[in-house]
Amino acid sequence: MSQIDINESGDDGVARAASAVSASQPRHHTTLGKVAVLMGGASAEREVSLMSGQGVLQALLSQGVDAHAFDPAERDLSELKVEGFARCFIALHGRFGEDGTVQGALELLGIPYTGSGVMASSIGIDKVMTKRIWRSEGLPTPEWQQVDSTAATEQALATLGRPMIVKPDREGSTIGLTKVTQAAQCGAAYALAARHDAMVLCEQFISGDEVTIPILGSGAGAYALPVIRIVAPDGNYDYQAKYFTDTTQYLVPAHLPAGEETHIQQLALKAYQVLGCRGWARVDVMIDARTRAPFLLEINTSPGMTPHSLVPMAAKAAGVSYPALCLEVLHHATLDYAAPAAHADVTGGVKARPPSEGEA
Repeated sequence: MSQIDINESGDDGVARAASAVSASQPRHHTTLGKVAVLMGGASAEREVSLMSGQGVLQALLSQGVDAHAFDPAERDLSELKVEGFARCFIALHGRFGEDGTVQGALELLGIPYTGSGVMASSIGIDKVMTKRIWRSEGLPTPEWQQVDSTAATEQALATLGRPMIVKPDREGSTIGLTKVTQAAQCGAAYALAARHDAMVLCEQFISGDEVTIPILGSGAGAYALPVIRIVAPDGNYDYQAKYFTDTTQYLVPAHLPAGEETHIQQLALKAYQVLGCRGWARVDVMIDARTRAPFLLEINTSPGMTPHSLVPMAAKAAGVSYPALCLEVLHHATLDYAAPAAHADVTGGVKARPPSEGEA
């Protein structure tokens, strides 16, 4: 894929994004082989994953791809090898889907998959580790504290200020999230987050515009799609507002001040690259209303593909249809370790491949 220069804005940059996607796709898709669309799974985001997966499945089928639904919560992953699947489109969200676990299993099976590899996936779902890397690279992210009790949450509120966000460290889609405005809320906020993850994150609240930036591609060839500005009812962009209501507004073009969108695209692209992400992802950013300074919140390495999802929305604004987007992502399915080929014991599950020279 040719690199998109995100310093270009307006119609020309959008046209180049659409051109890059269309140029990377062959006229026929039989060379992709038998494709498993992994959906559902065992995470708290199973319902959303099923919606994403069905959308991807129908899009691929419409383009002549030999695609099939595969739910890892109902079938053993070793069946992928037994049934001759050539690659996987990961439409799983949250734990056991975008945290490196499925990616590791597919590495052992030797089946190329979409999205980031094992390390980038496992780091990306861990908000604290992501923040540490971003901060070490000089990238802006809200202040935070990791807590393990109500008392620690109360201390974090005193340090970070009000309001403060309390959320599980390794969940997505605002699951288990509370906006705390007073100390009396800390106990319930911590308990809610801790039900989803033993690691709980308290984060400085940034008041201002909420935006998201999808990224496609890998390495120097990665590029940012148009920025989407999110305007939720009463400023509350929760799980319901994300997936099940029609009152949330998504503005693309985002109508940000001159030069700001380009700067945020560059920031998101660097955030993606320093984590070693590949294929695609979505970076969430808050813009401080007073200073207009952007702050990186988190990265989603297996973004949603539902009718309410933001990556297809940004792609559409760049002239890329939903089926074309799915094909673009699928064509870049790969492995961290492509050679020697992984292998599986088709009678008894996954076997580890032998190390290549220099890995032993």
